Amino acid sequence: MNAEPANTPGRPPVAARPKALIIGNSDGIGLALTRRLLREGWLVTGVSRRASPIGDPSYEHDVHDVSDPSYGARLAALQERKGPFAVCVYCVGIGHPFDPGDLAAETQVFRVNLLGAVETSSVVLPPMLAAGRGHFVALSSIADASPSAAAPSYAASKAGLSFYLAGLALAVRSRGVYVTNVRFGFVDTKMAKSPVRPMMMTVDRAVELLMRCLRTRPAQMTYPRSMAVLVRLLGWVVASKLWFS
Repeated sequence: MNAEPANTPGRPPVAARPKALIIGNSDGIGLALTRRLLREGWLVTGVSRRASPIGDPSYEHDVHDVSDPSYGARLAALQERKGPFAVCVYCVGIGHPFDPGDLAAETQVFRVNLLGAVETSSVVLPPMLAAGRGHFVALSSIADASPSAAAPSYAASKAGLSFYLAGLALAVRSRGVYVTNVRFGFVDTKMAKSPVRPMMMTVDRAVELLMRCLRTRPAQMTYPRSMAVLVRLLGWVVASKLWFS
């Protein structure tokens, strides 16, 4: 556990620096976003299943699994000590090829991709609503638009997350709080497991888009849009086969 950061010459006083909470940031997009925010003067707290490679006085890391039953209480205690947070970004996501011999893995995907995000929002949103400001961001996926025989739990959990975030954005916007659903296609991380990965973007590009989200606070960001259109068309094809088979 890091000590409280001290004031640094050339930077705003600690009390004036914005605070971010990043869930799922020991690698990939979450790690790159954390480093970017630290460079821009934020105070950042991170939570992930593994230790963080970041050693920075403006950063604190908590090792915890979002699917653990104690996650909500652990996050609430962390927020009490390190908050209030201006921004929370949920970057956690898992996915597995469908295995009929291991349906427990399907359940775990929903716990992490959907229920972990819902529990995070239930902890971080009340202080934001009380203050009348704040921004909750979660990474869903373009895969939310089409059923998937290869990974049904991944597509379905992301669809559930996208619909929840859309409704949540409508519910809290009038109270000064923003919710953003980020729907990326393939990003060059360990999550990109498909043998075919069209229009794959770099992690740096994904972080640039997230930084734009933090500035503009849209209800939804989809990128790349052309791939999103193709996935939605595929979803209609799959659905038609189910309806008329």
